[in-house]
Amino acid sequence: MLIVERDGIRTSGRIVETEAYTADDPASHSFRGRTPRNAVMFGPPGRLYIYLSYGIHCCANVVTGPDGGGQAVLLRAIDPIEGIDEMLRRRGRTPLADGPGKLCQALGIRLGDNGAVLCGPGPIRLLDDGTVPPAEPVVGPRVGITKAVATPWRFRTCGRVDPSA
Repeated sequence: MLIVERDGIRTSGRIVETEAYTADDPASHSFRGRTPRNAVMFGPPGRLYIYLSYGIHCCANVVTGPDGGGQAVLLRAIDPIEGIDEMLRRRGRTPLADGPGKLCQALGIRLGDNGAVLCGPGPIRLLDDGTVPPAEPVVGPRVGITKAVATPWRFRTCGRVDPSA
């Protein structure tokens, strides 16, 4: 579960869709090596790597590899749990968080959150809520990329992975 506390307001959701990226993956921001923009991906695991998509939408990733590894998991969607009224206010419409940009907007995740430690007392936390992950997640190709498109590293907890979404 991802929890964000901003200005005394708590929003949260269970992560239901992700995409994986590694340093040897041509679709990854870390593929060409460490830069000021992607440096967080090469840091220790458990940190938030934020980037702007199309210069507009924040997208959040959890750094997953060892220090220096350059790998992360993009958070594509959540099932909202807490602060739904606030998510509606931030988004102005539904669906609330069924894409990486919508997820960040609904939860109030900003570019300035880049590098945030997720496994501590900070305003953004990643917690195990006790929900057992699916034995067989739905697996499919990643979307919104032009390289390594067929790599089946998109994971959902249920439903079908729509390659066009």
